[in-house]
Amino acid sequence: MEHTLTRSRLVRWYVAICAIFLASGLSISTWASRVPAIRESLGIENSGVGLLLLGMGVASIIGLTVAPAIMARLGARRGMLIALLLVAVGVVIIGLGSDTLQLFGVALVGLALFGFGNGSVDVMMNVEGAALEKATGRTVMPLLHAFFSFGTVIGAGIGFLAVRGGVGVVAHCVAMGIVIAVVAFAAIANVPAREIAMDAPAAEERAHWRERLAGSLAAWREPRTYTLGVIMLGMAFAEGSANDWLPSAVVFGHGAPEEAGPAVLAVFSVAMTAGRLVGGPVVDRFGRVWVLRILAVTAAAGLLLFIVAPFGPLVFIGAALWGLGASLGFPIGMSAAADDPAKAASRVAAAATIGYVAFLCGPPILGWIGDHIGLLNTLFIVVGLIVASGLFSGAAKPLVVAEPEAEKASQRD
Repeated sequence: MEHTLTRSRLVRWYVAICAIFLASGLSISTWASRVPAIRESLGIENSGVGLLLLGMGVASIIGLTVAPAIMARLGARRGMLIALLLVAVGVVIIGLGSDTLQLFGVALVGLALFGFGNGSVDVMMNVEGAALEKATGRTVMPLLHAFFSFGTVIGAGIGFLAVRGGVGVVAHCVAMGIVIAVVAFAAIANVPAREIAMDAPAAEERAHWRERLAGSLAAWREPRTYTLGVIMLGMAFAEGSANDWLPSAVVFGHGAPEEAGPAVLAVFSVAMTAGRLVGGPVVDRFGRVWVLRILAVTAAAGLLLFIVAPFGPLVFIGAALWGLGASLGFPIGMSAAADDPAKAASRVAAAATIGYVAFLCGPPILGWIGDHIGLLNTLFIVVGLIVASGLFSGAAKPLVVAEPEAEKASQRD
C-alpha cells in the first residue's frame, strides 16, 4: 500500500476531518436546541433532563474507554464511520422517543447511542487531528475545533428555524440524522490509509494492537496528563454547560420565549467559532499560556454577565464573551498533549477523555443542582472551574521532547 501523501490526498484528508468535526457539532446542537421542547413533551423537570444527560454521559465514557481499542483494532477510518452512524441513529431515536412515542426510556436509549458514538468519535477525530498536524507541520487543531463549533452554529440556527416554523422534534431529528449519516460516508471515503493516519497497519499481529492499547494507558501515569486535564476540565464545563443548559437557562432562568434559547446559543456558538478560526495564528504569536489566561478571564466575565444581567442585549453580549473565552481551551489542550509525536495518540486520547467526561458528565450534575438552586445560580460553579482552568494554564507550555536514545535511557533509569 502506498504510504506517500500527495498534496491532493492531504487536502482531502484535511477536509474530511473538518467535516467529521462539523458533523459532531451539528449533532450536539440538534439535541441542545430542542431540550426545552423535549422536556415539555416528556413532562419532566431539570432533574429528568439531567437523568437523560447522565445516561448520555455514561455511554460517552464507555465510548471514550473503548475508542483506543477500536482504533488499534479497526483503524480510525472504520471506527469513525461506525461511531458517526451510531450518532445518526441515536439522534433519530431521540426524536421518536421524545415526540412521537413520548417515552422517556426510548429517548434515553437514543441518548445512550448518541453519547457512545460521540464519545468514541471525539477521541478518534482528535487523534486524527494530531496526525494531521504532524503531516502538515502546522497548528491546525483550533481550526478543526472551529468546524465543530461551526457545526453547533448550523445546528442551533436550524433549531431556531425549526422552533419558529413549528417543525416537530421528530421531523427535525430524523432530517439531521440523515444529514449526519451522509456526511459520515462522504468524509470517511477521504480519510487516508491506516499507516498514514497514526493507526496500526492492518497486517500487524493481534499482539501488537494489544501493546498499543497498553501504551495508550501509560499516559494516565504521567502528571502532565492531569495538569492539562484541569485546563480542559474547566473549559469543557464552560462549553458543555452552554450546549446543554444555555437554552434552558434563557427560557426558564431569564423567562424569555422559547425561540430565544436557540438564538442565544447561536450567539455563543458564533463567538466560539470565531475564536477558533483565528486561534492558530494568535497562539503562534503570543503563546499557549498567555492566550489561555486571557481567555479564561474573558469566559468568566462573560458567564457572570450572562447570569446577573436581565434578559436583553447584555445576555447576548455575555454569551458572546463566554463563547469566545471558552473557544481555545480544548484545542490547545489537544495540541499540548500531542507535543511528542511518538506518544501523541495515547496522550491525545487521555486528554480528550478528561475533557469529554467533563463535557458530558458535568451538565447532568448541574441539572440536579439546578433543581435546588436554579439554573442561573448553578452556573456560578462553572465560573469557578473556568478560573481554575486559567490558574493551571502553565501546563500547556510547549513540551521539550527528548531525543529517542536519551528518552530510552531515562526510562531505564
